[in-house]
Amino acid sequence: MLGLDLARRAWEWFDSRTEFSRLIGPLIQFRVPPRTSWYSALGSMTLTAFLVSTVTGMLLGLLYVSGSGPAEASIRFISYTAPLGGVIRGMHWFSSSALIMLVAFHAIRVYLTGSYKFPRELNWVVGALLMFLVITNGFTGMVLRWNQAAVWSTLIGVGFAGRVPWIGHYLGYLILGGQTFGGATVSRMFAVHVFFVPALMFLLIGAHLYLVYANGLSERPEAGRPVEPKMYRNWYREMLNREGVPFWPEAGWAHVVGSFAVVATSLALGILWGAPKLGNPPDPAMLHGTTKPDWFLMWYESLVVLAPKGLYPYIFVGLPIAFFLLMVSFPFLFNKGERHPLRRPWAPASVLAACLIVGVLWLWDIRAPWVPRFDAPPLPASVVGTATGRIARGAALFHDKGCELCHAIAGYGGIRGPDLTNVANRLTMNQIQWRIINGSPTMPPYGPIMTGTELDDLMSFLETRKAPWGVSPASPSPPPK
Repeated sequence: MLGLDLARRAWEWFDSRTEFSRLIGPLIQFRVPPRTSWYSALGSMTLTAFLVSTVTGMLLGLLYVSGSGPAEASIRFISYTAPLGGVIRGMHWFSSSALIMLVAFHAIRVYLTGSYKFPRELNWVVGALLMFLVITNGFTGMVLRWNQAAVWSTLIGVGFAGRVPWIGHYLGYLILGGQTFGGATVSRMFAVHVFFVPALMFLLIGAHLYLVYANGLSERPEAGRPVEPKMYRNWYREMLNREGVPFWPEAGWAHVVGSFAVVATSLALGILWGAPKLGNPPDPAMLHGTTKPDWFLMWYESLVVLAPKGLYPYIFVGLPIAFFLLMVSFPFLFNKGERHPLRRPWAPASVLAACLIVGVLWLWDIRAPWVPRFDAPPLPASVVGTATGRIARGAALFHDKGCELCHAIAGYGGIRGPDLTNVANRLTMNQIQWRIINGSPTMPPYGPIMTGTELDDLMSFLETRKAPWGVSPASPSPPPK
């Protein structure tokens, strides 16, 4: 009882100096339509995920060091050495992932129920801006890890952006902070991730909450009750006076339970699993890493990669812009009429189609034929033809230097690059050596990271990769029947 009395006195002292109860009272007693507790809880859960990711991000920022060298080392120190560092980074990862999923689910719920219609058009526009900021922060957070996946995902993205007509060069410079990736890239992404995007998100969240308070929480849709802008506000006020309930506790308890679930789940997953493995530091030769982006961008990678070669620059930049413009204009084009999904069958149909497309693209990216196969075993002696000498050493280099991650020989290796089983039938030794030394748009140059002896051994091995019929690169002919 003594503790409760002290708490009551402390609250009275604080409230007498701040009159906080006068501010929070109207918000707590804010009247909402009936049967909207779980219906609207996704919004509070999304806000909670954002706050958890923000707090854990602030804690990570105490030890994070920006720069091309120390960035990856500081993340590694946080994950494996700092007290509770792995747990906090895990909470940050899972709460950020939850934020992306929840903001998508919240947008789908609003879209399906027609809650973007009059007078809540600006609610939807602000929410669309927040969705794109969430994706932007997810991408910049991925880059801040500065491991192999982060660096090469960034470079691949810059490569696509750089091919956009007229503005490609400026987009690449904007992302990299210069002509190539390095310390300036990390510093730029850190500033965007920690300062610019969160500041904009706090402002837009404040605007979003104000609009919810000003326009009221949308009621559950009913078939046969369309939205008529000229009559809706009067009908809504009468409905609230007749059937409305105070936000707390009638509706607010669901928001509290949902928000608690977000915090508890992020904490539990952070303790049990932690954040994803860091992988290897960035390697200019891309020998020991993966180019696969984080899960929320995997479907988009598939879309860009599978697009016709001449279109992927436009898809990479143009599709997000077109989708954003569509989202922003949508509530102004369809701000009245029926809200119930059964009276708007195109709404659930379009959501289902979008989910199927994203799901198929996401599953395709898991298979990802364009990604190196990092589990490729060394070539067996039966394929190499010998276990000793320069040819055997060249075959070992073919695996150790990462060539086998992208190129297959006799069924062993990746499928990202051309099959090299019979490469000596297609190319001369000079052509093969030039390609190894200088690389290509999809292959790093190996000249700077190979000695002359290693190059000679590798060439000796590749020179043996001929079809049994011995077709010459200078005069190709079909195999004998």
